[in-house]
Amino acid sequence: MTKTELAYTGIYTDWTREAILAEVEKQMKPSRFQHVLRVEACSIQLAEKYGAAVEACSLAALLHDFSKEHDPESMKAIVLSEGMDSEMTGYGSEIMHGPVGAYYAKTLFGITDEAILGAIRQHTIGGETMTLIGKVLFIADYIESGRAFKGVDEARRLAEDSLDEAAYFKIEKTIIHLVKKELPIYPGTIYVYNSWIQRKVGKSE
Repeated sequence: MTKTELAYTGIYTDWTREAILAEVEKQMKPSRFQHVLRVEACSIQLAEKYGAAVEACSLAALLHDFSKEHDPESMKAIVLSEGMDSEMTGYGSEIMHGPVGAYYAKTLFGITDEAILGAIRQHTIGGETMTLIGKVLFIADYIESGRAFKGVDEARRLAEDSLDEAAYFKIEKTIIHLVKKELPIYPGTIYVYNSWIQRKVGKSE
């Protein structure tokens, strides 16, 4: 993988990229850290293509899975103490790690830019509305070069033409996957799907 050469300017955080990388690497197993680096590389490519702030997209990508391997009980404690949706606690780290990751991005790394925090918060299920940075991370996490699931090539093709079309594709396929696996669906995921499908149908009418 090509090494990312990006020096942070201090606009969003006092931390250097190298210091953030070192802290992120401590939070996860090597395979996940490599995933994070691939998501960053993909995010930068999408940011350059669609005119998003490259440094902001890099930061969101590096921190998006910061909490993924944290103890679920510690995540639950943060969800409850910070007044987040308590219903998340019944769906495990898969749902909690985005909002909890945004909490650490703010409290540990000093990031206050809401577009970055929102992107981290929403990167798993998406959002009823999403910023450009949010869409970049949401899609990059799905199509980074290490992904090999059925349908990823279609998602990559869509991302070449439209972030919205790629985002809708991911949202739809996630719902289908959960239903086929007979897994419970966090209500927020349904709200996101409903919002996107209503806009999609509205455009086609």
